[in-house]
Amino acid sequence: MTKVLVTGGAGYIGSHVVKLLSKKGIDVIVYDNFSTGNRDLRIPAKIIEGDILDLDKLRSVISAYMPDAIMHFAAKIVVPESVKFPLMYYNNNVLGTLNVLTAMKQCNINNFIFSSTAAVYGNQNCPVVETMPLAPINPYGKSKAIVEEILQDCSKAEGLKYVALRYFNVAGADPEGELGETKKDATHLITTSVRTAVGKRNKITVFGTDYPTPDGTCIRDYIHVMVLADAHLLALEYLLSGGESTVFNCGYGKGFSVLDIINATKSVTGVNFKVEYSGRREGDSPKLIADVTKIKTILGWKPKYDDIKFIIKTAWEWEKDMNQFTDGKLLV
Repeated sequence: MTKVLVTGGAGYIGSHVVKLLSKKGIDVIVYDNFSTGNRDLRIPAKIIEGDILDLDKLRSVISAYMPDAIMHFAAKIVVPESVKFPLMYYNNNVLGTLNVLTAMKQCNINNFIFSSTAAVYGNQNCPVVETMPLAPINPYGKSKAIVEEILQDCSKAEGLKYVALRYFNVAGADPEGELGETKKDATHLITTSVRTAVGKRNKITVFGTDYPTPDGTCIRDYIHVMVLADAHLLALEYLLSGGESTVFNCGYGKGFSVLDIINATKSVTGVNFKVEYSGRREGDSPKLIADVTKIKTILGWKPKYDDIKFIIKTAWEWEKDMNQFTDGKLLV
């Protein structure tokens, strides 16, 4: 039986991937410090509490289970926070990943799947292609770009085989209703929009209305979280079958503005919630849309759920269910 260790496997994206891996009969070990992850995962996996900054524990766990591959999700991910606290991001995202790679090497584990980000591209003409130079404009994106450089070096010199998946804007929830975003201070637009609609927030704020886009707000490429999970499974199969180290964009190749998403959320939910307008946030790119030709061609990836209203609907259904357990209390 294939065995995979998943750092950050109790988080939003990680938990969806763990569910899919488990359904495919893969033996999953989750390693998470639960700083943002869900302790009440409803999926069959061995769960170990630990931090990626604890090299000794990492090495001990990897040595005990000897997985065929490691999927590395554990990271700080909020762009504005990274601008305010860059050292925290470099420490967790770069040093933490170095610890994972060091423990892997010491245990002779060579297959690694890395959660990267579209933020490594910075401000470039869209759609962005994997061969474009990396030009991140915020510490979050820089921390991921640094790790990608490290992975290239380790692959050339030390036999590491890796796939780096550059996520665009991940959204939605498990269509079966078992998993979704549980982080109370989640900042992603679709999550904050549906939480405003369900009454957990009293308003949503649009940061910047003067970008060089049709309606003046930032444009992003949104991908359903379970479709992203499919990409991880395909990346795992690719590596275990002898595939070479590489990177893939993970998006749909379509762009929606902030106002597009807010209006679509109002349409899906039937709630005309309050919208507030503010100035730009430092570190935000005006537009990020993926070229997904490579992942379709090499991995045979097929982008299911390519419907922005369906993505919003799954998030809305999840938040309504979660609202029953929070008594509808405002989060913000």
